[in-house]
Amino acid sequence: MPIRRLLFVCLLIVCFSKLVAESNSVAQEKVDESFSATIAAYQDVSKRIINSAREGNEGYLKLQELCDDIGARLSGSPELEQAVEWAQESMKADGHENVRAERVMVPKWVRGNEWCKMKAPREIDLPMLGLGFSVGTPEDGLSAEVVVVASKDELDALEDDEISGKIVLFNFPMRQFSPAEGTGYREAVQYRTNGARWASERGAIAALVRSVTAYSLQSPHTGAMSYAGSGDLKKVPAAAITTESAMMLDRLYKRGKRPAVKLYMEARDEGEVPSANVLAEIVGREKPNEIVVIGGHLDSWDVGQGAQDDGGGCVAAMEALNILRKLELKPRRTIRVVLWTNEENGAAGAKSYAARHANDVHVAGIESDGGTFRPEGLTIEMEDGSKQVIAVKQLQTIVDLLEPIGAARSINGFSGVDVSKLKPMGAACMGLRVDRRFYFNTHHTMADTVDKVSPDDLTDCSITLAVTAFVLADMPGRLGDE
Repeated sequence: MPIRRLLFVCLLIVCFSKLVAESNSVAQEKVDESFSATIAAYQDVSKRIINSAREGNEGYLKLQELCDDIGARLSGSPELEQAVEWAQESMKADGHENVRAERVMVPKWVRGNEWCKMKAPREIDLPMLGLGFSVGTPEDGLSAEVVVVASKDELDALEDDEISGKIVLFNFPMRQFSPAEGTGYREAVQYRTNGARWASERGAIAALVRSVTAYSLQSPHTGAMSYAGSGDLKKVPAAAITTESAMMLDRLYKRGKRPAVKLYMEARDEGEVPSANVLAEIVGREKPNEIVVIGGHLDSWDVGQGAQDDGGGCVAAMEALNILRKLELKPRRTIRVVLWTNEENGAAGAKSYAARHANDVHVAGIESDGGTFRPEGLTIEMEDGSKQVIAVKQLQTIVDLLEPIGAARSINGFSGVDVSKLKPMGAACMGLRVDRRFYFNTHHTMADTVDKVSPDDLTDCSITLAVTAFVLADMPGRLGDE
């Protein structure tokens, strides 16, 4: 082919490709304009929801009933089963439909009595909390010198005889919150989860971890640990101590003072016992078999009251449904509140729900499990990556309705431990995003109590769930559809 002709053909191909791209861009703009116009029609109803909720709601009263009257709700405890009954009674009293408890088998781990003392170079009590799923110590406790490491790499660099027969303290500091990078939880929590296994692999007889927090007033933070991957290795006890105690032991160790502690724990595993997820609905007027889920987890650790984690999340979802019912707002699809059990140490509730409702058409799900501080917007994830790209933009249009309360951000990101189980079903999975600057100050501690929750922030979290859930349940299409 002559060169001139070849160039002409190439030019035609380039022009055609550009024309197609421009055509697709125009088409996408039309789709976006059409979606925006659809969502704009919900301006009035969103204002009604905001005004009604801020004039008065029962969210903070519900939180007091759950946390003050019942208290901490660890899986397998009588308190969790009281909470299951309370949630059903509360949502029946609010007039919701299909209120029910769906049975789930959950692990029962019992803390028992426990304490930790530094025995050398002087004797002093060290505030501590055993980690969930840890084994206990022998009846007389155990005593040993402490080896302090700041990281897994530092542990790996030690010789076996420096570790064998001793207690390993992982003194990994969780970094401070920053607006750009968020919290340092993900980097720090690996030591709580894996520390006992790593220590046992090197011959240690127990593991201590610096509490997973960047702020402390001598407050230990509990949470789940795991022996997964240990094989035939001996399971050694694991406990969290305060950041202050961890830093003191580290200073002593670095000065050659050879600190030693005695640890006593009665922790034990009592197998599986029955619990339940709690559900309630506003049944859709046109497509009742299509579901939008909102919820949180009803269980908590066995210290404090489980107010921020996750009593507030449960109450925010319950009250969101109540706000819509009081306004007699009945969307096309069904809005279903799910209060999951056993998120803290197993996620059995979420797994059971996903299996039981595998044939339900889940359009979307929103989880509130990051505290009920001032809401900032929603994170979103989908199984189909191409749909997620579209859904993030569409969600932004929806949360723009929440600009009056400052919750107008749509963010690519993880939704939540429980609701993410709906992702393989094609649901758009979302997580309530809040200002988390102070969340890990009281996370999994005795200080996670009702007074740490702002009634106004709790109201705005309920508003965020109510507006978003109503729009998702009522709009003609689904997130991610072009």
